[in-house]
Amino acid sequence: MKKRLSLVVLFLVLAVTLLACQLTGIVPTRSVTTPQPTLAPLPSGQVNMVNEESRLITLYAQVSPGVVAVRAYSSNGSGSLGSGWVFSGDGYIVTNEHVVTGAEIVEVDFQSGYKTFGTVVGADAHSDLAVIKVNITAEELHPLTLGDSSVLVPGQIVIAIGNPFGLSGTMTTGIVSAVGRAITTDVQASTGGYYSSGDIIQTDAALNPGNSGGPLLNLNGEVVGVNSAIRTTGYTDSGEPVNSGIGFAISINIVKRVVPSLITNGKFEYPYLGISTQDNLALMDIQALGLESNTGIYVTSVVPGGPAERAGVRAASQTINSSGLETGGDLIIAVDGTPVQWFDDLMRYLVLNKAPGDTVMLTVLRGSEQVDLTLTLAARP
Repeated sequence: MKKRLSLVVLFLVLAVTLLACQLTGIVPTRSVTTPQPTLAPLPSGQVNMVNEESRLITLYAQVSPGVVAVRAYSSNGSGSLGSGWVFSGDGYIVTNEHVVTGAEIVEVDFQSGYKTFGTVVGADAHSDLAVIKVNITAEELHPLTLGDSSVLVPGQIVIAIGNPFGLSGTMTTGIVSAVGRAITTDVQASTGGYYSSGDIIQTDAALNPGNSGGPLLNLNGEVVGVNSAIRTTGYTDSGEPVNSGIGFAISINIVKRVVPSLITNGKFEYPYLGISTQDNLALMDIQALGLESNTGIYVTSVVPGGPAERAGVRAASQTINSSGLETGGDLIIAVDGTPVQWFDDLMRYLVLNKAPGDTVMLTVLRGSEQVDLTLTLAARP
């Protein structure tokens, strides 16, 4: 859990707009039998735009039958519109949790024109993932091939296919802008802060209301992420968010952990430390706090009785200036020997590698002293 800063103006300017009702998804534990797309190899040297165009046309033809539009209706008559994609040949569809939350009726529309009702079998607000089950013939199901988001790098070309503004089958392209992001969710902790979602892909592929839950793909036609949210300062006259080139997608490797659990148990449990933190501090703050490193995760508070407190993690305790900075907190610099510079790094490591009940070793700086602390993770309360 990452502590929210009281920079109200900044949050208003850089608000993360979850693309739900009007807004703007994954690996089965068994292998998917859909064959890999057979696409022409990328040319070496000078880019051949005709070849690139052909590549995208072929990719769309192969992938789009596995992308669906999702319509969700609540008991009061309100509805949401989003996207989804076929996860497996036995009728499981992946979408965003915020698309189907509170829905009593869910409709799934296929590119072929076939429409059917579905049942939400599991949803997770922490990752913004949900699974819908449809009971239809195998001929209508075209499972998408799953990729590996751990090999994504900034600059890599990605493609989004979805249902923006109700325009089904819309394809947009862009690049991976960053990997391993952590963004704040709408799930509030008992301490008053908000939990974070980790291993998020940032992309400039155009995402708009209705894209939520659709696949983010690499040039091989493999799903590498599930489109979920945008950050924007622009809105239409009706209040819908407008794409600003900063979109977020849940990594496919997160989906690989979460979705099978949603199918089997209807839920997924996240590892929990029980801390609030700050990172990316300004140099003046680093100096004022007496920290021995410019990077790391500064512990501002620990949850009483939580895993971190039981392991001996120290929180900041004494205010030193008018900005509210407090000294005395541990600076986390590594987890299980893996260096962490930012909170994003810690979140990514935990959600991809750990589960409640597992132990981790946190390496912290206390002044100039380096201390290793063994911590047993709990489940998020």
